[in-house]
Amino acid sequence: MCLLLVAVERVPGRPLLLLGNRDEFHERASAVAAPWADVPGVVGGRDLEAGGSWLAANRNGRFAAVTNIRLAAIRRGPRSRGDLVREFVAGDVPAAAYLRELSAHVNDYAPFNLVVADADGAWCFESPGARVNALTPGVHLVSNGPLDAPWPKMQRLRALFADAIARGADDAALLDLLRDRATPPDGELPDTGFGLERERFLSPIFVQSVLYGTRASTLAWRGGDGRIGLRERSYDAAGRLTGDVVVD
Repeated sequence: MCLLLVAVERVPGRPLLLLGNRDEFHERASAVAAPWADVPGVVGGRDLEAGGSWLAANRNGRFAAVTNIRLAAIRRGPRSRGDLVREFVAGDVPAAAYLRELSAHVNDYAPFNLVVADADGAWCFESPGARVNALTPGVHLVSNGPLDAPWPKMQRLRALFADAIARGADDAALLDLLRDRATPPDGELPDTGFGLERERFLSPIFVQSVLYGTRASTLAWRGGDGRIGLRERSYDAAGRLTGDVVVD
């Protein structure tokens, strides 16, 4: 993922809701969201190059999503960050304990933010400093920097989401929020070391170019009855919708 909203006890009938975009190179092979044949109970998209995922859920109520941290001088790790999502949703270690164990292995991965949730709550793990943040009731935003950073795209999605929930928006309308292409003024952009042109390109909620852009928009949730659901839209290099699947 490159932008993720996590709503904890803020959506009627859905104690947990995740809404986010996956930005990636279009040439990277991926599978759209579906039940995983090799891990019973798990649903989500798959990275066909490294075998992991950007966001997935288990019918037992476990969720995980990962974002990269954007740094000019990035440290490469021997393992794919998508492995973290696969490992958590396929396992049974409680989320809090899983993150404690992960603290000893952060150097196995390039910098990342990992959101995990189970029956006991939701957390965001920031690999720089191995920081564990409990996601308290409210709306939280994760992108390619610190949790709840004041980046324009994060603030815009927060505002759009609040308005949509107040209007009683349905799932399609929530996913439509992720197609927003508004670009903020240069003075509001973060400086992650890649230069102004790159910051401009990555500043909208929905990113589009021939080589790299938003490949998928995902909405996932746990209902008040404990059942999980997931809906994902896919896009091509021109930003055109190529798929819309519901898995529940």
